Amino acid sequence: MHVHRTDRITVIGGGFAGLTAAITAAEAGARVTVHEAHHTLGGRARTAEGPYRTNEGPHALYSGGPHWSWLRARDLVGPLATLPPLEAARFRLRHRGALRRTPPLAMLKLLRRGAGRAPVGTDFLGWATGVAGEEAARAAAHYAAVALFHHDPGSLSAAFVQERLRRATRLPPEAHYPRGGWGGLIDRMAARARDLGVRVETRSRVDTLPTDSPVVVATSLESARRLLGDPALTWPSGRTVLVDLAVRTRRGDAFVVSDLDAPGWLERFTAQDPSLAPAGEQLIQGQIPVAPHESRADGIRRAEELLDLGFPGWRERLTWRREAVANGRTGAVDPPGSDWRDRPAVDRGDGVHLAGDRTAAPGVLSEVSFNSARTAVSLALGRRGLDLDHAGG
Repeated sequence: MHVHRTDRITVIGGGFAGLTAAITAAEAGARVTVHEAHHTLGGRARTAEGPYRTNEGPHALYSGGPHWSWLRARDLVGPLATLPPLEAARFRLRHRGALRRTPPLAMLKLLRRGAGRAPVGTDFLGWATGVAGEEAARAAAHYAAVALFHHDPGSLSAAFVQERLRRATRLPPEAHYPRGGWGGLIDRMAARARDLGVRVETRSRVDTLPTDSPVVVATSLESARRLLGDPALTWPSGRTVLVDLAVRTRRGDAFVVSDLDAPGWLERFTAQDPSLAPAGEQLIQGQIPVAPHESRADGIRRAEELLDLGFPGWRERLTWRREAVANGRTGAVDPPGSDWRDRPAVDRGDGVHLAGDRTAAPGVLSEVSFNSARTAVSLALGRRGLDLDHAGG
């Protein structure tokens, strides 16, 4: 058992969770040091320097969670990109192999209040089939992949998928886009942390936990498992093929192509933020969840099928392209019979706390990182007033 000075906190990892923890601790009066192994801060929230300002996969900032008001109160959100109405009308869905403007009518039954609260212990496909029929249930599960990054959303907990489906389809939309990509948000958070006296050390890989202060480990779950030597730090996640490309501008290109026949999503990010690509070019980012037995080529093939539908002639217009596979970096997914409380606990004992998007914290997408980071700091400092157990989920 170590004796820790609770006026100091060490944060390992300088991504969204780590910076949230650092700012929270510094605002509470603690002396904070952040260690980031990479040469820049941001983790998966980094934005490429350009000329194609891509994030690591499609990124949006949902406005329905507690992180939104927290960021706004500190003027950290920054300017938001605005989607012109004409572009918003170019939202397309692939269903039965064809591009459509509207979802199957039966799918809308799953979005109505009358559908009721989905159970935790049942898989989404089984529950949703009982409400709207199997075809609509599969379409809804595939649509929800935009907030799940999983190859088989229908196999997951019905309650887990329903929450994300409702958040992803809410009107007006919850999804917002910081102008210039998420890198600007990270830069503002880093500046706020430094203004509060946080010591930020980049290219600083930590192999041994400090013993003189509480620690917030805000890394991927895989990195945390190695650092803590704790094989129990596991939880299911997704595996996704990321396809980024730029094409010369052409009138009539889709804004979004959402696949209802299989999980998959393409989005033309320059529709709302032209600064992400050179003049006369459009930046498209796609995510295609793939099963463990599927290959990178399988994901690319499905992405190209969507591109053929939503962006005719894209091959002849192509100016830049990049592909990658994201393993276990797409947030937690909850199997039937489990919810966020069953994931790896924030409090690891002996002054060590965990933060990130696969921890025991409520929320959708980056909200899990935010909530776990705030909870980690509250426990580390003994400030129960910061606890977020009352938050949604």
